[in-house]
Amino acid sequence: SFGVIADIQYADAEDGYDFGGYRRRYYRQSLNLLRDAVEAWATERPPLAFVLQLGDSIDGLNARSGEAEGALEQVLVVLGRLPVPVHHAWGNHEFYNFSRARLVHTGLNSRPAGAGPPAGDCQAYHFSPATRFRVVVLDAYDLSILGREPDSPRYRESLRLLQEKNPNDNLNSPAGLEEPWFVEFNGGFSQAQLDWFNEVLKFSDEHQEKVVVMGHLPIHPDASDRVCLAWNYEDALSVIHSHQCVVCFLAGHLHDGGYCLDSHGVHHLTLEGVIETPPESNAFGTIYVYEDKMILKGRGRISERVMHF
Repeated sequence: SFGVIADIQYADAEDGYDFGGYRRRYYRQSLNLLRDAVEAWATERPPLAFVLQLGDSIDGLNARSGEAEGALEQVLVVLGRLPVPVHHAWGNHEFYNFSRARLVHTGLNSRPAGAGPPAGDCQAYHFSPATRFRVVVLDAYDLSILGREPDSPRYRESLRLLQEKNPNDNLNSPAGLEEPWFVEFNGGFSQAQLDWFNEVLKFSDEHQEKVVVMGHLPIHPDASDRVCLAWNYEDALSVIHSHQCVVCFLAGHLHDGGYCLDSHGVHHLTLEGVIETPPESNAFGTIYVYEDKMILKGRGRISERVMHF
């Protein structure tokens, strides 16, 4: 079994609202909800094997107030009380606070040293916590202008792609777009990462493994809205669909959450975000893995779900 949580977005700030101005965000409270989650996970018997933190651990507000390091430290201290490893996906809010180069040297870098390809500074990696079971952590901002130096080739490539698809002055605005997911707060997967992903899944197919994939951004339109998707989500889907082994894709980013079972029998689970969860509720879960299914026991806003495979 393993724990799942998304979009904590902690900041030592009064409650605020989302970009639309009508969804309440509980910045300070989110740390208490994380504490409650960690306490609940710590009592699980048998103990959890690991926890997946699906990105946006601290809010972009911290960058403006100069609190990024302190806020991250508070989140990591709470997660550090867990006696098991925590695997982190990086989301847009990580990059509002830190450059990619800096994130590598923080506690949010859960990628094992010497993890090998993919190329460059891509954060993707995989691990096998049990026989015939593998988890792949994807880097959904591998193609992105967030967190990169403007003079780097990857930044220029990403900006070119974004501007091709999004003519708006404000690149965070999906207004009028045929493909409204081409906005700055999303990102995508480089070809090098997709090739690497394909090889990992090939290995898992050959060894009859079941694979859970996680990344900050949803990759299926039916488990998201039309905006909160990875830029080239179709490319990631087609890699998954060319293999037998993937049973589930876990994402955050869309604070409302989402779910679908796709045409190839893959479960796409988008977790509700802690940041928009009222103080008396919560938003985390534990996933129990069996031979032929996974059972999500959700807390608060996250509902229980049986995922057969």
